[in-house]
Amino acid sequence: MGAPSESRLVFLAAAAAARDVLSEPAVAEHWADQSALARMSVGAVAGHLARAAFTVSEYLKAEPPPAARPTASAPEYFGAVLGDADLDSPLHAGVRARSEAAAADGWAALVKRFDETVRDLEKSLQDEPAERHLAVAGGIAMLLDDYLVTRVVELAVHTDDLAVSAGLDVLPSPGTDVAVSALVDTARLRHGPTAELRALARRERDEVNALRVV
Repeated sequence: MGAPSESRLVFLAAAAAARDVLSEPAVAEHWADQSALARMSVGAVAGHLARAAFTVSEYLKAEPPPAARPTASAPEYFGAVLGDADLDSPLHAGVRARSEAAAADGWAALVKRFDETVRDLEKSLQDEPAERHLAVAGGIAMLLDDYLVTRVVELAVHTDDLAVSAGLDVLPSPGTDVAVSALVDTARLRHGPTAELRALARRERDEVNALRVV
């Protein structure tokens, strides 16, 4: 077995940084409080953050997709599963419900489950081959390493959300560079290169808010 890929190493580093915030007593103290995200408690944000690891474990244990099914990149995945900004939409309602369910047993139980999940993933990600495919949300087929990029985005974004919500100092996640790259690629896929250029260099002509992709 060769050395783990960059995606796997960055995922584990981002998960470790997420754990540092998740395990802070301030998160437990603010558990039932409103978070920095609309309609989500601090506990729900913690649950959503932890699910970035839980879903990897769940999909690795599930049946892989049919070999003939086309695979999606990380930007294509985000393009398929995101895009509805309505907080009352089934998409966002489902996210909140799953987040609350993950957090239902409280802070200590969530931290324990997260630790156990990441510990198992440290081993399994060493053993899985480069060509390992997963069937992820919506039945989308992805290479494991590409799916891990989407989880790095989730870990980086929601570690920041949780730190802000609990009043903690915000430190850059080890996954920030990978997350920014994936989100910029998603913006380009969704809006095209001209809109992305304007969003970066000519904000007065950014008519579609092109860089806001999640």
